[in-house]
Amino acid sequence: MTGSVPPRHHDIADDLRHQITTGSIKPGERLPSEAGLAARYRVSTVTLRRALAVLQGEGLVEKIHGKGNYVRNPRRKIMYVGGWGTLDPWTAAEPTFRITVRSTTVPASVQLTTLLKVPTGSPLAEYTCLSLEQGTPQGLARIYFPRDLAPAGVLDDDSVCRETATRFAVLSPSPATVRETVSARSPTPHEASALRIGTTAAVLAITRIATDATGRVIEAALLAFPGDCVDAVFTAHHMLDERQIQG
Repeated sequence: MTGSVPPRHHDIADDLRHQITTGSIKPGERLPSEAGLAARYRVSTVTLRRALAVLQGEGLVEKIHGKGNYVRNPRRKIMYVGGWGTLDPWTAAEPTFRITVRSTTVPASVQLTTLLKVPTGSPLAEYTCLSLEQGTPQGLARIYFPRDLAPAGVLDDDSVCRETATRFAVLSPSPATVRETVSARSPTPHEASALRIGTTAAVLAITRIATDATGRVIEAALLAFPGDCVDAVFTAHHMLDERQIQG
C-alpha cells in the first residue's frame, strides 16, 4: 500500500523555503507575482496562495498590501521588560528601530469596560504604537486610560506622549500596582494585519493593568509581539511580612 501524496502546495512551499534559506532569494527581495509563480509551478492561484500562507505562518515571507510578497529580513529579538512595559534601551537606540504613534479618543468597548471598570461608551484616550525593525513590524501596543485621568501635558504635548509611548511604558502617573497577564495565542485579524503575519502564527500577548493606591484602574494596555522575535523578562522581589520585620 502506497503512502498518500503530500498536497501540492507543500511541495511549492518546500521549494521556495529552500531558495530562501540557501540565499537564492535574499531577505527583502520581492517574490514574483502570484500569477507568475502559479504559472511557473503549473498550479492555480488558490494552491499557490496556500503555499505562500505556509511561509507567511513560518515568518519567512510577508505580504504587503498593494505591493506583493517579500522575503522577511531575519528577525532580531527585542526584549520586553515586565513591570513598567519598557523595551530595553539597546533595542530602542538602534538606528534601524523606530516606533510610530497614533493617538485618538474612543468610546469604551465591552472589553475595555471590563478592563478599566468604566461605563460602556466612556471616553478613553487611546495610543496605538507600532514598533518596526528595518521596516518590519515587531510589536503592537494599544494603551488606554480615561480622559479625565490623562497626565498633565500628555494629551497636549505630542513630544512628551511620543517619548513615553515609544517605550510602551506606563503613561499614567506612578501607579501603585501593575498587573500583567501573558499568554501565547493566535493573533486577532487586526494584529495579524498590523504585524504582517499569518493568522496561524503565534503572538506573545500581554495585558497590562495599572491601578492607583485607591484601587482605581488608571490604564490598560494590550500588547502583541510575534512569538519568534521577543523575550519577556520579569523580575520578582521578595517582600518580607510585617510580622517578620517587627520580630
